Amino acid sequence: MFKTSQPATGDFHAISTALVPLGDIVHLAGEWYRRVVSRRQLAELDARLLRDIGLSQEAARTEVRKPFWRA
Repeated sequence: MFKTSQPATGDFHAISTALVPLGDIVHLAGEWYRRVVSRRQLAELDARLLRDIGLSQEAARTEVRKPFWRA
Protein backbone atom coordinates (compact mmCIF):
# COMPACT_ATOMS: atom_id res chain seq x y z
CA MET A 1 0.00 0.00 0.00
CA PHE A 2 2.68 2.54 1.05
CA LYS A 3 6.07 2.68 -0.63
CA THR A 4 9.11 2.93 1.59
CA SER A 5 12.22 4.85 0.62
CA GLN A 6 14.52 2.06 1.81
CA PRO A 7 15.26 -1.01 -0.31
CA ALA A 8 14.07 -4.43 0.77
CA THR A 9 16.55 -6.40 2.87
CA GLY A 10 17.48 -8.67 -0.04
CA ASP A 11 18.14 -5.69 -2.29
CA PHE A 12 20.43 -4.06 0.29
CA HIS A 13 22.41 -7.26 0.70
CA ALA A 14 22.89 -7.56 -3.08
CA ILE A 15 24.05 -3.96 -3.33
CA SER A 16 26.41 -4.13 -0.34
CA THR A 17 28.09 -7.34 -1.52
CA ALA A 18 28.60 -5.90 -5.00
CA LEU A 19 30.63 -2.99 -3.64
CA VAL A 20 34.32 -3.40 -2.86
CA PRO A 21 34.86 -3.19 0.92
CA LEU A 22 36.68 -0.05 2.02
CA GLY A 23 39.40 -2.10 3.73
CA ASP A 24 40.28 -3.73 0.41
CA ILE A 25 40.60 -0.33 -1.26
CA VAL A 26 42.86 0.95 1.52
CA HIS A 27 44.99 -2.19 1.31
CA LEU A 28 45.32 -1.87 -2.47
CA ALA A 29 46.28 1.81 -2.24
CA GLY A 30 48.93 0.92 0.34
CA GLU A 31 50.32 -1.80 -1.90
CA TRP A 32 50.51 0.60 -4.85
CA TYR A 33 52.30 3.17 -2.69
CA ARG A 34 54.85 0.57 -1.52
CA ARG A 35 55.54 -0.38 -5.15
CA VAL A 36 56.12 3.24 -6.14
CA VAL A 37 58.53 3.81 -3.25
CA SER A 38 60.45 0.57 -3.70
CA ARG A 39 60.80 1.07 -7.46
CA ARG A 40 62.10 4.61 -6.93
CA GLN A 41 64.64 3.26 -4.45
CA LEU A 42 65.63 0.49 -6.85
CA ALA A 43 66.17 3.07 -9.60
CA GLU A 44 68.72 4.85 -7.39
CA LEU A 45 70.94 1.80 -6.84
CA ASP A 46 74.22 1.64 -8.72
CA ALA A 47 75.58 -1.45 -10.51
CA ARG A 48 77.58 -2.60 -7.48
CA LEU A 49 74.58 -2.52 -5.16
CA LEU A 50 72.41 -4.28 -7.75
CA ARG A 51 75.02 -7.06 -7.97
CA ASP A 52 75.02 -7.29 -4.16
CA ILE A 53 71.27 -8.00 -4.16
CA GLY A 54 71.54 -10.33 -7.15
CA LEU A 55 69.89 -8.18 -9.82
CA SER A 56 71.23 -7.25 -13.22
CA GLN A 57 70.86 -3.68 -14.40
CA GLU A 58 68.43 -4.85 -17.07
CA ALA A 59 66.24 -6.67 -14.52
CA ALA A 60 66.23 -3.56 -12.34
CA ARG A 61 65.29 -1.36 -15.31
CA THR A 62 62.47 -3.73 -16.22
CA GLU A 63 61.09 -3.58 -12.67
CA VAL A 64 61.43 0.20 -12.44
CA ARG A 65 59.54 0.70 -15.72
CA LYS A 66 56.48 -1.22 -14.53
CA PRO A 67 53.42 0.86 -13.68
CA PHE A 68 52.49 0.88 -10.00
CA TRP A 69 49.43 -1.32 -10.53
CA ARG A 70 51.51 -4.21 -11.91
CA ALA A 71 53.09 -6.64 -9.50
